[in-house]
Amino acid sequence: MELTGAVPALTAAYDVIRQPLGEILPRLSSVLSGLVPHRAAAELSTHCAHSPLKAHGEPEIVDRTTTADLAPLLASGIAGRPWQGTVGFGGAERPVLAVTSDATPRGAVLVLVRDDHTPVDEAVVALVQAMWDLVTSHFERLSAEAVPGALARSRTAAQTRARVIAELGETHAASLTGLLGVLRSRSLDDGAARAAATDLAVSALVELRAEAERDQEIAEEPAGQAFARLAASLKPLVRYSSVRLELAEPENSRTLAADVAHTARAVVRAVLLAVLEQESLTRVHVGWQLDDRELRTTVRDDGPGTLGAGALAPGRVVERLDVLGGRLELDAVPGWGTTVIATVPLGASTTPAADPLTTLGSREVEVLTHLALGHRNRVIAQELHISESTVKFHVANILTKLGVGSRGEAAALFHAAA
Repeated sequence: MELTGAVPALTAAYDVIRQPLGEILPRLSSVLSGLVPHRAAAELSTHCAHSPLKAHGEPEIVDRTTTADLAPLLASGIAGRPWQGTVGFGGAERPVLAVTSDATPRGAVLVLVRDDHTPVDEAVVALVQAMWDLVTSHFERLSAEAVPGALARSRTAAQTRARVIAELGETHAASLTGLLGVLRSRSLDDGAARAAATDLAVSALVELRAEAERDQEIAEEPAGQAFARLAASLKPLVRYSSVRLELAEPENSRTLAADVAHTARAVVRAVLLAVLEQESLTRVHVGWQLDDRELRTTVRDDGPGTLGAGALAPGRVVERLDVLGGRLELDAVPGWGTTVIATVPLGASTTPAADPLTTLGSREVEVLTHLALGHRNRVIAQELHISESTVKFHVANILTKLGVGSRGEAAALFHAAA
């Protein structure tokens, strides 16, 4: 595709970003091949938890490309300042053009493995940079929205990837540790060879650990940093409003899987947009709390206390949480305000819970307790000081989580577990 001129370049850019996610890099490589002839293209995009490294091109290069090839270029690169030179890539020294972008917070790098060492014209380099900035902006928007369908595929792939990495790491570590044990034995001859082999094995173990740490940095995000990104996206929503936004960042400093962080931010933004639609609102509190098992996000307002579950439907809050095994609790008290709590597990469960009631939130357990006593919605609302519509919302969630079709079946499960 000829890219001379603004219109052809914009047309080419549109053609790239309209592709399915798995086809964006191949299409980008094809579009750029006329400007920068290359044998392979590879990207390391830290917004993508399940497959941050992607490569396309000659199998000889693609099959040998690792995160370790791109991570140094990402770490040392400066957004908007492309780099041309020779680096170790795909198992050999190769000429490359590398461009980085800060459109995603932790950066993204695109590497074109070139045919020769001839410098690329600066105008062409600028166009490659612009294309990569556009693509990474597109990626960041998709990850920030945490669309349920894409999120489900991401979570599945991330679990598989994490398991494979762990298994390979354990296998390599066991092999290298066994090799070190043999090499360190004083009963062996040829000390020089033994010393050299020991150094190689130690270096391999160090690199193995470093690779695992790099992978973790790409696939995870510190909780404080994740909340800061959320805060930055929420403040413009109330900038010209009389509503006071109170933010309580998490005290726990642990890291969050990227899909958890994306989902938590998307859910809070959707809830806040619904909350701000209410009248007589003066204050909204947003906070995150973490423990070893889950992230608990809270949005609490001092509005009329009439917000219903239907108001959250446009933001697809429940669907987003369902993908990660999360849950939503809404407590609206007329005259006092509304509290919305979204809870997301921090680790994927590998075995089903023995007790089905463990899938319920604390408020849902309270509602189920009354259901088991035969109470109707009005009585439950009076006892728990919540609205009947909120009771209906909790009952619907209870039936869904327990996989039953009636209040009677839910009550039977409660009695069986008691």
